[in-house]
Amino acid sequence: METKRRVNWRILLFALCVIIGFSSLSMRLWWLQTVEAAKIMDYARSQWDWEKTLKPKRGAIMDRNGEILAYEGKAYTVNARLKPMNEKDQDYVKDPYYTATTLSRILNAPMDYLLKRLTTSQSNVIELGSWGQKITEEQKKLIEEAQYPKLPSGEQVKTNQLPGIYLTEATRRFYPNNSFAAHVLGYIDLYDNPKMGLELQLDEELRGEKGEMAIMTDGAGYQLPDGEHKYKPAEDGKNVYLTIDRQIQDYVEQALDVAEKEFKPKGLMVVVSDPQTGEILAMGNRPQFNPNTYYKGITNFTNHAVTSMFEPGSTFKIITLAAAIEEGMFNPNEEYQSGTYTIKGQTPIRDHNNGRGWGKISFLKGVQRSSNVVFVKLAYERLKLEKLKAYFEKFGIGSLTGIELPYEKKGNIANLENPRSPRDWAVTSFGQGVTVTAIQQIAAVGAIANGGELLKPHIIKEMRDPHTGAVVHRTGREVVRRVVSTATAKQTRDILETVVEDPDGTGKAYRIPGYSVAGKTGTAQKYEGNKILEGHYIASFIGFAPKDNPRLLVYVVVDDPNTSEYTTYSSKIVAPIFKSVMERSLQYLQQQPDLQSASGGDKKQAAAQQTALPPVKELTLPKFIDMATTTAQLRAKQDELEVTIVGTGTKIVEQYPAPFSKVVSGQKITLITDRVEGTQMPDLTGKSLRDVMEFASILHMNVNATGVGFVDSQSIKAGTALKGGETLLVTLKSESEPAPPAPVPDVQAGQDGAESPDDQGSQETSGASEGQSEEADASGDTNKPEEGNTGQTSASP
Repeated sequence: METKRRVNWRILLFALCVIIGFSSLSMRLWWLQTVEAAKIMDYARSQWDWEKTLKPKRGAIMDRNGEILAYEGKAYTVNARLKPMNEKDQDYVKDPYYTATTLSRILNAPMDYLLKRLTTSQSNVIELGSWGQKITEEQKKLIEEAQYPKLPSGEQVKTNQLPGIYLTEATRRFYPNNSFAAHVLGYIDLYDNPKMGLELQLDEELRGEKGEMAIMTDGAGYQLPDGEHKYKPAEDGKNVYLTIDRQIQDYVEQALDVAEKEFKPKGLMVVVSDPQTGEILAMGNRPQFNPNTYYKGITNFTNHAVTSMFEPGSTFKIITLAAAIEEGMFNPNEEYQSGTYTIKGQTPIRDHNNGRGWGKISFLKGVQRSSNVVFVKLAYERLKLEKLKAYFEKFGIGSLTGIELPYEKKGNIANLENPRSPRDWAVTSFGQGVTVTAIQQIAAVGAIANGGELLKPHIIKEMRDPHTGAVVHRTGREVVRRVVSTATAKQTRDILETVVEDPDGTGKAYRIPGYSVAGKTGTAQKYEGNKILEGHYIASFIGFAPKDNPRLLVYVVVDDPNTSEYTTYSSKIVAPIFKSVMERSLQYLQQQPDLQSASGGDKKQAAAQQTALPPVKELTLPKFIDMATTTAQLRAKQDELEVTIVGTGTKIVEQYPAPFSKVVSGQKITLITDRVEGTQMPDLTGKSLRDVMEFASILHMNVNATGVGFVDSQSIKAGTALKGGETLLVTLKSESEPAPPAPVPDVQAGQDGAESPDDQGSQETSGASEGQSEEADASGDTNKPEEGNTGQTSASP
């Protein structure tokens, strides 16, 4: 009986356990299917759904001829594992001091900083800050060589000498020419954020659009046959072609380097344009920076050409002169009394030689000598306020030009809009009491150079699809308005030529043998608040050549050079910059010298230059594709083209430039055959980076370039048989810098080649600049635009 009772209890207990178990299981199933259903579904999806964001490739920035100025390339981030993953793991930093010492040399990083990162962090894996982010291919190879160095015997060490250091692949922005046109290009920081310049202005077009991919996989990670998937390809950014010409920009950079080294000014700026189209061919600033290493510090974030506003001084007289000619109010032979001009009840306005003037002279001589009085007579007595203001506005003063660069300022013409006295607006006729930007000056004077049309300046030539090369956007010649007649523009150009060519002209230091140069000098004093900074000046020159059909317009601005010889700012500092850039650029453009503009020995030199320049004719490039290699070579020779054959095949399959492109005789073209393996490495010495990149792209080679200019050396010797995929290292060097021009002998005041302060002569009173009387200097009665309104007071131009 007792046994039966125990059995029954056991059965009851077992049944109770079964009931409790099934109840718990049911409860758990209910919980999973209701309360945690969403969470579990999300977890399941994370197991079978595979999603990835596809990053687009940022578009390249190139010059007008396809020279690469900025591109996205492969980079690497340095990581350090500080602690082992388990007891058997030996791949972690064991010797922080040795590791920091080795990496500091490769990364150019402070050793103390690296050592602190490697010894004080509590994380298992760390990055090495900006120094270790997005390093180059060359730095990567150096790290690998340090990890597995070679013994003196040539045998490679098999044990990792830098354990715990590993690299992850990334991309970064490269600027192969370093500080070249840095303020125009801007830069991308290490976190892919655009900063400054075109990188910021055109970020939307350059960055492209992200893509995405999503598929369903099994437990092993393989895609399910009928698994739903989503695929949206990334859209790479557009390639942007600038109006900048790589070679002309190089001339500008070299000239600025020479001036900065010798005179150490607070600021330098040069802008070169084609006045017939409004295209900006070069734009340079000093101080500058290297966008590849921006994190080392930038002292000047400002592109002065579009952002800095300053009083232009006498270069502004060009607009007043053109307005008076257009209105029939300028007679070059009419005479006036130079020296001073007094508006009733106002402080006298004096010529820049402290009001001494040159006696009774003609209006033409007044322009040549940069007389303030003659321009006040034209503006105050004849044009009057409303007409003068209307012409300034027609020439774009006080308005944005619309150039494709960020942070453009529009200047200030408050003394014309709300003058406090007649004198306030009268002095604007010679560039005082009005502020402009350099790009406004370029546009305004460009209208005189091209025959009277104000053009919108452009720095973007076109944008192209990165894969097909198709043009998706192109800028053209854009006329804002006609400002003066063709005849007025012609007469103004003729007069400006005499400023350079006449013995009494302030611009005679700017003569270039063989070329007719027209232009105007300018010098303006700087301000701090509303007070003049004695002995601190902004010197400038704006000029174009050849005079009758200008190819180039060059504007040079020098802010406060570190020299006591301020009476020769123009002839000794500004003129060498202008002449170097203008002359070399005209020769580069194969502009024939004008024999009529030369005399004596200059004529012989010009004739020699003209003979040396071969005639150039424009051609439409034939279609060489599908031609036999020998036939294509003969055809290219007939068209006077310099041809490079890539490959050893018998048939042409590709060509650069594309068929039917516009080229000139003597231009280099590349023809690719149907067999490229075995191609011999050419001698790239003297070639441009564009030539190197085109050749490398055909053989799928990786190119790493250092320096600026043209190829000086290459890592793969000429004649080496290539298989494709090699890495080529090239070193670039600029053409030799121009020899410094012979100094212009010092002469008496008024004959130095520039007006005030160059032509002040006597300095015993106030040292007043052109367009400003010594009394005005002392009294401050100039209605200087307030700093808050212009933002320019003592900023470098």
